[in-house]
Amino acid sequence: AKNNNNNNNGDEQRLLCHEPPNMDVIIPYSSDVLCENNGQRMWWAFLASSMVTFFGGLFIILLWRTLKYLWTVCCHCKAKHKVAKVTGVEKEAEAAASEVGWMTSVKDWAGVMISAQTLTGRVLVVLVFALSIGALVIYFIDSSDPIESCQIFSEDLTLQIDMAFNIFFLLYFGLRFIAANDKLWFWLEVNSVVDFFTVPPVFVSVYLNRSWLGLRFLRALRLIQFSEILQFLNILKTSNSIKLVNLCSIFISTWLTAAGFIHLVENSGDPWENFQNSQLLSYWECVYLLMVTMSTVGYGDVCAKTTLGRLFMVFFILGGLAMFASYVPEIIELIGNRKKYGGSYSAVNGRKHIVVCGHITLESVSNFLKDFLHKDRDDVNVEIVFLHNISPNLELEALFKRHFTQVEFYQGSVLNPHDLARVKIESADACLILANKYCADPDAEDASNIMRVISIKNYHPKIRIITQMLQYHNKAHLLNIPSWNWKEGDDAICLAELKLGFIAQSCLAQGLSTMLANLFSMRSYIKIEEDTWQKYYLEGVANEMYTEYLSSAFVGLSFPAVCELCYVKLKLLLIAIEYKSDQRESSTLINPGNHVKMQEGTLGFFIASDAKEVKRALYYCKACHDDITDPKRIKKCGCKRSETSALYCPVNLSDDVLKNVFFIFEEEQQSALSPKKKQRNGGMRNSPNCSPKMIRHDPLLIPGHDQMETMDDNVKKYDSTGMFHWCPSKDIEKVILTRSEAAMTVLSGHVVVCIFGDVKSALVGLRNLVMPLRASNFHYHELKPIVFVGSLEYLKREWETLHNFPKISILPGTPLSRADLRAVNINLCDMCVILSANQNNIDDASLQDKECILASLNIKSMLFDDSIGVLQANSQGFTPPGMDRSSPENSPVHGLVRQASITTGANIPIITELVNDSNVQFLDQDDDDDPDTELYLTQPFACGTAFAVSVLDSLMSATYFNDNILTLIRTLVTGGATPELEGLLAEENALRGGYSTPQTLANRDRCRVAQLALNDGPFADLGDGGCYGDLFCKALKTYNMLCFGIYRLRDAHLGAPSQCTKRYVITNPPYEFELVPTDLIFCLMQFDHNAGQCQTSLSHSSHSSSKKSSSAHSIPASNRQSRSKSRDPRDRQNATRMNRRAQEKTWFTDDPENAFPRNIQIKPLNPHAANQANQYKSMSNVIPPIREVEDEC
Repeated sequence: AKNNNNNNNGDEQRLLCHEPPNMDVIIPYSSDVLCENNGQRMWWAFLASSMVTFFGGLFIILLWRTLKYLWTVCCHCKAKHKVAKVTGVEKEAEAAASEVGWMTSVKDWAGVMISAQTLTGRVLVVLVFALSIGALVIYFIDSSDPIESCQIFSEDLTLQIDMAFNIFFLLYFGLRFIAANDKLWFWLEVNSVVDFFTVPPVFVSVYLNRSWLGLRFLRALRLIQFSEILQFLNILKTSNSIKLVNLCSIFISTWLTAAGFIHLVENSGDPWENFQNSQLLSYWECVYLLMVTMSTVGYGDVCAKTTLGRLFMVFFILGGLAMFASYVPEIIELIGNRKKYGGSYSAVNGRKHIVVCGHITLESVSNFLKDFLHKDRDDVNVEIVFLHNISPNLELEALFKRHFTQVEFYQGSVLNPHDLARVKIESADACLILANKYCADPDAEDASNIMRVISIKNYHPKIRIITQMLQYHNKAHLLNIPSWNWKEGDDAICLAELKLGFIAQSCLAQGLSTMLANLFSMRSYIKIEEDTWQKYYLEGVANEMYTEYLSSAFVGLSFPAVCELCYVKLKLLLIAIEYKSDQRESSTLINPGNHVKMQEGTLGFFIASDAKEVKRALYYCKACHDDITDPKRIKKCGCKRSETSALYCPVNLSDDVLKNVFFIFEEEQQSALSPKKKQRNGGMRNSPNCSPKMIRHDPLLIPGHDQMETMDDNVKKYDSTGMFHWCPSKDIEKVILTRSEAAMTVLSGHVVVCIFGDVKSALVGLRNLVMPLRASNFHYHELKPIVFVGSLEYLKREWETLHNFPKISILPGTPLSRADLRAVNINLCDMCVILSANQNNIDDASLQDKECILASLNIKSMLFDDSIGVLQANSQGFTPPGMDRSSPENSPVHGLVRQASITTGANIPIITELVNDSNVQFLDQDDDDDPDTELYLTQPFACGTAFAVSVLDSLMSATYFNDNILTLIRTLVTGGATPELEGLLAEENALRGGYSTPQTLANRDRCRVAQLALNDGPFADLGDGGCYGDLFCKALKTYNMLCFGIYRLRDAHLGAPSQCTKRYVITNPPYEFELVPTDLIFCLMQFDHNAGQCQTSLSHSSHSSSKKSSSAHSIPASNRQSRSKSRDPRDRQNATRMNRRAQEKTWFTDDPENAFPRNIQIKPLNPHAANQANQYKSMSNVIPPIREVEDEC
């Protein structure tokens, strides 16, 4: 080798000095001469081994085919002249010939081994490719040495490794040859040619103890199979990735192979020039030369000098240029078209992640992130992974970058299992599906989200899914998914159900929609120093709803006692608790009353400003914190460390402990009562010593039950679940009023629903608006009549879901017609609701709410006559309920109290549904709201006169962190909708009537929202300068009412009288908050069994005479002989008032003979007369204080 190097160096020196080359004569090879002492080239021996192998094998294959063809022709000719019968021996020979021979078996085995259909075959294919790349790497290493050199096999490590590789290639070649069906085409394959020119020279190198670089560069052609190997390993799955790898592998393998040939001929020289025209080029210089040649750049710094090299470059530049011009642009295009967000999510240990998909836009994502990552939550150690099939725009991309520490985006579809695997859906904590609230076809959007749920559940059935739905009737399709289980955390947030439920609750207590929307939305506290209405409103806005387990210090206390202790001492408002039965079925009890005792592990629902404050309920210890006045000092104490830790992780509780998480009814106190006292106790729901089970099951406890029982046996008043009032289905023609009929009907205290829609509009789902207004925890006489004003064609489409609800009428017309509005006495209504089914059919966002805005402004600009005194003078002829303010039995609950008379439409209580938040600026012309102001900061929203569906976006994150919040919200706003009821509606799409049973009647015993007036009644002494905390404690102790907010006049803080009647919401005021007489108090009111005892028989048989009504009211009087004499005059007053109401209430009934009498000629001279009556109309009748009940029991 050293001699060769010296010779080459001498040649270089002669070339540099321009000396003519020395034309030495080639000495023939002699085995007697040592390798180190001669300069002979043996390249022809290496090349001859390859050529002999190739052409020798090719000759053998062709000779075999020729002989086989001749043999077949000869046999075929003999068969034509041979006619003989087939003997039994010949049949056996044919049968033996039909059997599979050993050659066929070997061929099949070899085919399986190289086909990559089995694990062994895949391993073998991958191993061959890996060894080929290894042999190519050895070539790269040896390319730095001379083309031909003397090397001893036993001392050269690379030669030994290359020898081992080629032995393996030889064995694999034999398998391929055996498995090949066509041996000729196999012999001419590229891989076979590579083996011919790489394997035999290695064996020659071992024999001659010399190495020739030769054609080993052909191993680079194995790179063409790179894409096949990746497909075998299941790495490449998409067509674009396979195509990209194919193009790259072909281009690189061709490039490297051509560079190897140039390197060989340029470093060897031309044979006919006696190899004297060679030049020293490294392999990588040849790679560079081929690249600049293919790209037609041709710098000229490196060029081919041999004739063979130049001849090869002539032909290569044609194919190389064509390949470069076609392959490179296509490769760049494929790389450029690759999804920017096409990677895979890498889970972080100790950190959960959720997947958010569906309608991913800048608005939906920003609203979601703003609430999900709010600072008021505990440290949110959750990573949010967004999955969408469209890449984000620049604004959305910038939003993701701002939250890059907690947000990642991947492009894909949840309908594709591969994309679900990319985002690690199987390890995700939950999957949230957002809906497009502004789509033109809500049913199609719901169908898309249901398909997403099906795909995700099909991929991983155990994943928790929280999805938004637009239409209530589409929720039934989720029940068809086998793995859908709401008990395991799956939830469907129906926007129509909750939106209309919020609006319905505002019909019962105006402003409640704003308060509830603020409670489950995360809002930062904005401090205002000026004494304005915004200051008190924003202090309430900072409150949210949280859940926390109660400390063991509360064990044994009743719910009102715990509620008072939390409010006074811990500065927390407890509104509900979670009940878990022995079967671990959980239910939410809202203000359950004083018959409920707390046990270990009770979960409470609190209203507080942040999650840290709620921890006080968990850490409270009577021994350590009883004397602490500052609630901020209530921390975790040592004596409670072990117990609170067990309570804080309820999942780890044992079965025995879980079975003890329940509430005890004081049946031991009931057992001490005498039967006479039990009977005298009646149906007093508010008594602390009366068991709810006794009230529901003992028929003697209800006065007048002997007459009501026969009626209940034949009349279905409630649906089969007992949660809603029900009546037999009515034809829509029976509830349609003409304008003249509506004008002649005395309408007061009703709800007017102005609905825009036509035969092509998407259904709003008015059932969700009516159901809360027909909840069974209202007595029949307390139900507000509902009048729909709108297109008859649209209402006919909605009627199928409304025909089983009582007290509903329809006035065909348009909400923009003042004549229609005056006909339904809109100035005497309790609430006017403005809805539109056409909002999403307009592309311009600012015009989506044009109908609702025009209707609202139209009503506010109407004027009415002020003649309420005429009705008062004629009070003997018509005295609406609650008009008699002198009665000592008037309830402290007065519902919605308005001005004494309404002369302008601006004072009519209105709630308007909006789609676009920015359109709220057009509702009030006298406010100064900036168009860019957030919805919750605007005056119409703060006053409860506007509601937008966008506020429900916060429910997604609130439900993820605590699914009990959604349960509580649905319980409050839907009037008692349960999963069982949803299953029933999924079967029949309508409520089914049911007979009253103790079980269904027991479902009526639940709380409802009401408003307390402070200008009169038992709380009047606190209305003028009293403290809110004193009112809270008095209402809780006396009436079991739970106060949680104030509805205050906007200008009440000024102290001077104002003509403005607008009110705003104050959520959870502090204890020392000063009250004013005009305040209305939001409260959770207990169901009163007594309120409907004498009303029930009248409400369902109002055609009975006053004499019959008197006899019906004499029964409770006889059953209450033990009452004090001071109550008798009040009973007589109540009976007299009820007789008068029975004569007047005609159109409220649903009996066929009393439904909308057409011969009514009574039209009040003053249409505002009923407004004064409605001002003091009670949502419930008598609510006896607990003190009286204690005396009776």
